[in-house]
Amino acid sequence: MTDLVTLAELGGPLAVLGGAAYARHAYPAVYWSTVGLPLSVARLLASYSSTMDACGLTVEPSRWRALAVRATTRREVRPVPPRRGIIRPTSTGLRMRLRLVPGQEPADVAASAERLRHAWGVHAVHVRDVKPGVVELRLVGFDVLQQVRMPRRSDSRPLQVPVALREDATAFVRDYRTVPHELVLGATLSGKSMYLRNLVTGLAAQPVVLVGIDCKRGVELAPFASRLSALATDPDQAAELLPVLVKEMEDRYDLIKTRQGIAPGTAEELITSDIWGLPEDERPAPLVLFIDEVAELFMVAARKEEERRDEMVTQLIRLAQLGRAAGIYLEVCGQRFGAELGKGATMLRAQLTGRVCHRVNDEASAKMALGDIAPEAVQASCAVAPELPGLAVVGDTSGGWSRIRTPYLSLADAAATCRATAHLAPDVPALNPFRPYVTPLPDVAPGSMATARPVTE
Repeated sequence: MTDLVTLAELGGPLAVLGGAAYARHAYPAVYWSTVGLPLSVARLLASYSSTMDACGLTVEPSRWRALAVRATTRREVRPVPPRRGIIRPTSTGLRMRLRLVPGQEPADVAASAERLRHAWGVHAVHVRDVKPGVVELRLVGFDVLQQVRMPRRSDSRPLQVPVALREDATAFVRDYRTVPHELVLGATLSGKSMYLRNLVTGLAAQPVVLVGIDCKRGVELAPFASRLSALATDPDQAAELLPVLVKEMEDRYDLIKTRQGIAPGTAEELITSDIWGLPEDERPAPLVLFIDEVAELFMVAARKEEERRDEMVTQLIRLAQLGRAAGIYLEVCGQRFGAELGKGATMLRAQLTGRVCHRVNDEASAKMALGDIAPEAVQASCAVAPELPGLAVVGDTSGGWSRIRTPYLSLADAAATCRATAHLAPDVPALNPFRPYVTPLPDVAPGSMATARPVTE
């Protein structure tokens, strides 16, 4: 009987421990809010001074401080850690500001991030420079990239799209005003198409001209045809579309020169202003060009096609070099992108400020995307697992980089969003010959259980 009572007494705690272990694996956000957060706060408060000392983040106190401590408490004078601010719990971790002691810099704290992670029992610690002498520690309680949940609050300004989640639980915002052109690389089934899908649907709700070049017969961009102002589905159509885009860019430069009183013969390279300086009623709508599988534009099967290829590459380079001031932005996607594609490939890549590298099949592909801007991010991109589609390493020419993951968005939902926002597409008469034909959806009879299918199915 005594053994039965003991087992019954142990059954409750064991069930609680088992439930906590299951929640930690299946519902990490719930586990963090109920168990992980209190434990991490307790560890942080109890071991803050000793942890900072072990990490080498303390300094000797000033002479006046040491004299005051000896005079008032008569205890041993200990090294001084950075002054800690208020601990702010979040749904994914903690935020805390530190005021650095004299002689410290943010790089000192960043170098100890891994030690702080283990000491306080969190998944990761990220350091952000707030202002001189102050840094913010963002403690992440669990791997937020396993189950992507975008933050509820995000910027919704023009030409800004929260397209993915960073590993520090903040939104990765694709800002075309800051990073005008971007290169997106990734092998088959790496999540490159999902990234493009989220980007198109995010821009669809804004008054932006969307143009697509998809040389895979349009299988990637055709579902968004109702929102696209132009679509080329093979190299021949792309060869006709690109000169029109270059002419549109030149017309916008002429509009800027006319408004500012600049002589009509002034070269575009000498004009430092852009369309955003024009009055709103005269400003042309920004234009985003999506290119899927850019290698198809470089490849030729016969010598007679080389001239057409060279013309297209030259036009792409012109758009990348001069398009930003005219409000024309490029989103170039492919599996590989390097000098082996042919003349002009390296020059075009140099104009693409933003870089997104999904899982790739070899290290050379990762170096093509990140090697020239963030060499230390190459190994991180090579370590992306195949079972985590959408996981990528993002960087820019400033040298900074981080890991992101795109949330899942079904093709049917993306196509429905584009159909619902088709009326927002700005009118560009020059692109009307390239506007894709949209098959009307079949009418559903009243009372029928059948649902209309997207155009691509």
